Amino acid sequence: MTTPERSFDWRLPAVWAVLLVISTVAQTYVYVADETRRGVALAFDRALVIQGTSHLVIAALLPALYWLQRRWPASGGLGNILILGLAVVPFSLAHTAGMGALRLLWFNAIMGEAYKFPLTLDRLAYEFAKDVVSYGMLSVGVVVLGRLFRRAPAPVPAAAPAEPLPASAIPERFAVRKRGGREVMVEVADIDWVEASGNYAILHVGGDTFEIRSSLTKLEGELDPRRFVRVHKSYVVNVARIAEVTPWISGDWRIRLQDGAEVNLSRRYRQRFEALVPVRS
Repeated sequence: MTTPERSFDWRLPAVWAVLLVISTVAQTYVYVADETRRGVALAFDRALVIQGTSHLVIAALLPALYWLQRRWPASGGLGNILILGLAVVPFSLAHTAGMGALRLLWFNAIMGEAYKFPLTLDRLAYEFAKDVVSYGMLSVGVVVLGRLFRRAPAPVPAAAPAEPLPASAIPERFAVRKRGGREVMVEVADIDWVEASGNYAILHVGGDTFEIRSSLTKLEGELDPRRFVRVHKSYVVNVARIAEVTPWISGDWRIRLQDGAEVNLSRRYRQRFEALVPVRS
């Protein structure tokens, strides 16, 4: 199944750009005010460069935070949470080294000043203490904004439920479009689970994710019903990738997959699930 190219959604980067600009200006004012109280005269434009270089590096690191959340989602358990927590160390090192390099480039190479940014242990510890807070806020922002945009897709006519394909017509692989316009082949058997995202479905394949233009209901009808089962209005899972099924809340169950992700098994789909994967008490 070849998917049409999706027009780029500028909403998410636009929101991050606005947030980072607001943060840059606000922190510049605070920085100038703090220096003034200490009796140091600091020009606003100089403070703006100092804060701007920091925020530029943060903007460059945002894709890495999104990759971390997709590879090790916090919903995947304590192991994933530990990995996400430890990631603050390389985040801080990259942030500190990146903004230091940008400041040296601006002040020394462009402005011709004798500016220094020594990467001493004291400086790294100081920046790390600040980055712990920044990393936590950014990580929360990645999760919250992702959920907000997934819950507010562009309206399109609802598709009628698709009938399952005959066994002989079930595809063994999909052609999915990656960034840059390239298409790669994804083996259906390698799909761990599928997630609804508005007018798109997200294929989770190992550590990678691929978006295809299809409703989850339509895609479910194209998958082998002996391998894939609908467990929630938003999820289809590959039964061969299920690691554990445990009781949860309100009569629902929780499915943990081999890649560490966890999804709900809704009561609505429980009978269909147990017909394929009997749950023994």
